[in-house]
Amino acid sequence: MDDVTEVVHLEGGILVGHDGSKCAQEALGWAARLAARADMDLHVLRAWSLMTAPRPSSWSPGYVPPLAEYEQAVHDELSRHVAAAGLDPAVRVTCHVVHTSPAQGMIAAAAGADLLVVGARGRGGFAGLLLGSVSDQVVHHAPCPVTVVRPGYSTRKVATEADSPA
Repeated sequence: MDDVTEVVHLEGGILVGHDGSKCAQEALGWAARLAARADMDLHVLRAWSLMTAPRPSSWSPGYVPPLAEYEQAVHDELSRHVAAAGLDPAVRVTCHVVHTSPAQGMIAAAAGADLLVVGARGRGGFAGLLLGSVSDQVVHHAPCPVTVVRPGYSTRKVATEADSPA
């Protein structure tokens, strides 16, 4: 059996959890802007299982590809999300995928991060919740500071001094 990554060890930088959701994409944008301003590395992490991973290109009915091929498919999908975000090219971005639960993967990787950024809600079931279960777990258990980016944050206009009446 091919080895797949189950934990990521970081040495500083900003870690952002990404599950493919719109809210995760907004968190990625927020984290990238901070990484650019602070000249920090940006680490984008996606945790996966066979149930959440995209099918590898070698998949066919009756054939289950090796886990390493699923891992590569997850990495490819995450890389496409990062590319679609249109981040500042000066930001040093590294994509990581881990074969574990999302909360466990982020909490373990956050041990070496300066900041963990997550979206308020991911792909999970209850649309009315203000904070998803993974976000709730990392807020309570992460070994570093956590920023939770709410839905719609990136579409709000931020007031500047030029906008205020003199």
